[in-house]
Amino acid sequence: MSAVKPLEAVARDRAGKGAARAVRRQGQVPAVIYGGGQAPQSIAIDLIRTRTLIYAGGFKTTVFEINAGGKKTRAIPRDFQLDPVSGVPLHVDFLRIVAGQTVTVAVPVHFLNEEAAPGIKKTGGTLNIVHHTLELTVAPDQIPEAIEVDLTGREVGDVIHVSDIKIPAGTYTGDAGEPVANIVPPTVLGAEVEAEEAALAEAQSAESSEEKAEAEAEAGESKDEEKSDKE
Repeated sequence: MSAVKPLEAVARDRAGKGAARAVRRQGQVPAVIYGGGQAPQSIAIDLIRTRTLIYAGGFKTTVFEINAGGKKTRAIPRDFQLDPVSGVPLHVDFLRIVAGQTVTVAVPVHFLNEEAAPGIKKTGGTLNIVHHTLELTVAPDQIPEAIEVDLTGREVGDVIHVSDIKIPAGTYTGDAGEPVANIVPPTVLGAEVEAEEAALAEAQSAESSEEKAEAEAEAGESKDEEKSDKE
């Protein structure tokens, strides 16, 4: 299960766009802690620390103990906003954790032992992943770091469903019959790639022909204009 991580923060008295911009100028990220039957609490967290946590992965499945001015609150990230150009964190929403509460989180799926799957190792098949994460409803202190899928003995044509996987904790929110991954023959994906490459080459060739025709037409018009000017 994911360990609770400490997170230092600064309590904020002001909210709004102007206050948020001032926080960002100071190298911090504005954030809010809500839920648990309490009023929302505005805080600011270090930009570098926040960026590291987000891009390290598993941010939205981690429980944090947030220390803001000596007041500690356990919370889990519910959402965050990134600058669309720079990718810098702009805002984070945290949900307070209270006793008896459950949360819905997207837990990453890890596929293990590909080398022990005959369909991949011997036949040359490819693992086609349908779901990279699975949504679980789980107690905050029981959130698994990952859901592991053992590929040992898997052959080409095998389909792995949610019902085939051992969920470490919590309950899957979707249909247990949903496929998570399958092993496809080596020619299937290869044919798709070849078809895409052929379509792209054809499109590029057509575009090049159009550009050539336009250039020749413009050149012809220029010659006609020069001839007209001389006459």
